[in-house]
Amino acid sequence: QVQLVESGGGMVQTGDSLRLSCVASGRSFSSYALGWFRQSQGQGREFVASIAWRGDNTDYADSVKGRFTISVSRDNAKNTVYLQMNSLKVDDTAVYYCAAGGSWYYSDAEAWDFWGQGTQVTVSS
Repeated sequence: QVQLVESGGGMVQTGDSLRLSCVASGRSFSSYALGWFRQSQGQGREFVASIAWRGDNTDYADSVKGRFTISVSRDNAKNTVYLQMNSLKVDDTAVYYCAAGGSWYYSDAEAWDFWGQGTQVTVSS
């Protein structure tokens, strides 16, 4: 089992930056790919970014390419995945979820196995 706890959400204005963090723990966690998804009101869960468990491959949704960066920090005691979000837009407003799964190249939420509770990001104009 893998536990994921997100933090770092908040209310910002257009053009601002935020960094989301997700602390991961649990058995065999280091073998999982990590990702970020988001869900806005009345919409399905949307892929944002993912990173391979070694950190050597990443993928981004077209809507965030060039603005968001995913990274991972791993050590024996603590594993953290970050999402640096720059040049935020109103359309980025959503609940952001951290996820862990078997493959970084799957953008379908159903392909991911473990989920955090989510953190709200609100961008106002």
